[in-house]
Amino acid sequence: MRKWSDLLGIELNAVSWKEKGISVIGGLLSILFLIYFTGRCIHLPHATGLVASMGASAVLLFAVPHGQLSQPWPVLAGHGFSALIGVACARWIPDQTMAAAWAVGLSIGAMHFFKCIHPPGGATALTAVLGGPAVHALGFHFVLCPVLVNGFVMVTVAVLFNGFFAWRRYPAALAWKSAEQPDVPTHDQVIAALRELDSFVDISEDDLIRLSRSLAGLQEATRHRTTKKSSK
Repeated sequence: MRKWSDLLGIELNAVSWKEKGISVIGGLLSILFLIYFTGRCIHLPHATGLVASMGASAVLLFAVPHGQLSQPWPVLAGHGFSALIGVACARWIPDQTMAAAWAVGLSIGAMHFFKCIHPPGGATALTAVLGGPAVHALGFHFVLCPVLVNGFVMVTVAVLFNGFFAWRRYPAALAWKSAEQPDVPTHDQVIAALRELDSFVDISEDDLIRLSRSLAGLQEATRHRTTKKSSK
């Protein structure tokens, strides 16, 4: 019988309190800077200059900076395509309920197609439809400003902030890469395994390989201890 924690999807969390605190500070500073930037630099009121879905992006960028969903392309393209689809649905589908539903559904399809899945993008699409007269008045300009401007600010802050901590890397491609070892999966093997699973996994290829290497090391250490005990 499965545990309730498994059914609820509660993951093992081995993250230290230090790392959790850094995530909190990163999210706090990013939103403070974004509010300051939209008010002082692009002179837009918070109602239209600050996209609420950026709060969800902050969770990914600063709590899971190495995750595939958090990388620059998913952040920028995920928000951008979703905003474009949302504005189009708001303009061309008369019924607001249907417009909202189509905006989110089509945004998910676009993010899958363009390999830029970023969950907050769904909220951006919804905002384009349900954001009210102030958002509707912006028309397709909403895609560029505030959405993409907000996205660029968030990514820039994430690059700068996470760069202060050696164990964090953003974008994930900036991580130091060790030489390939024969006991870890190759790129082709990783792709083949993901295709067999046929489900999106929020972990980068490099992290998956590092995890495999760590597991291999733990298994080897366990075998060594077992052999040592049995020989006594």
